[in-house]
Amino acid sequence: MTDIKFENPEGQPPIAYRIDGQSNLGRCGMVWLGGFKSDMTASKAEALAALARETRRPCLRFDYSGHGASQGRFLDGTISDWLAQSCHMFLTHAHGRQIVVGSSMGGWLALLLYRRLRHINPPAARRIAGLVLIAPAADMTADLMWDQFPEQVRAALRDKGVWMRPSLYGEPYAITQRLIADGAAHLVLPQGLDIDCPVRILQGDTDPDVPPAHAMKVFAALRGADVTLTLVKDGDHRLSTPGNLALLRETALRLAERADGLTL
Repeated sequence: MTDIKFENPEGQPPIAYRIDGQSNLGRCGMVWLGGFKSDMTASKAEALAALARETRRPCLRFDYSGHGASQGRFLDGTISDWLAQSCHMFLTHAHGRQIVVGSSMGGWLALLLYRRLRHINPPAARRIAGLVLIAPAADMTADLMWDQFPEQVRAALRDKGVWMRPSLYGEPYAITQRLIADGAAHLVLPQGLDIDCPVRILQGDTDPDVPPAHAMKVFAALRGADVTLTLVKDGDHRLSTPGNLALLRETALRLAERADGLTL
């Protein structure tokens, strides 16, 4: 396994990251953006890193502050923080053309990364040769959290600033009022987003956390000539079965090879 390194973005806690594969061959690389409360050792991240090693192309993966091996408190994290870290890591460690792969919240961050780079660094935005969005939780703090919460949960957030949301995957998740309020500044779906690169959305049809109807909203909001949505039969939120991981690898590799000029 690649050794963990640490990056120190200005104004942010030290961020743990790994770079797998080879970066000196000029091949299109891959960047992994994980989900809420996930980390860079999760099965999909490992599958992408293994693909990079096998195909001799670079793969950057990292943990947001408060996640995995990175420093900082999870309770203090916001979309603004995690987006700033994603931009810093992309600009500092992802050179040349890249396929950005985002899972759940990472899918939202992938879209935000693309949008921000188009504003602050257009040449860097043009280096994004494709997006792979796995159950993209775009605008999750509004559409999938606040708008869905019953009044007693909203009251707890207003009064206490935090609510422990039960999870199907382990310990409850801490949802903070600060996260909800900050997320309102980063919504994508109401105005939509112009996309110049190919986008591939992979969505499980039995996902209880990011329902297929939400993936359709994301699909409809992306204005691009090459945007597809693949609905995976019996797929849950994680999409981490061997077949699901094979689909992820194939999807990312096809876009990377297309960026290399190897496929149409």
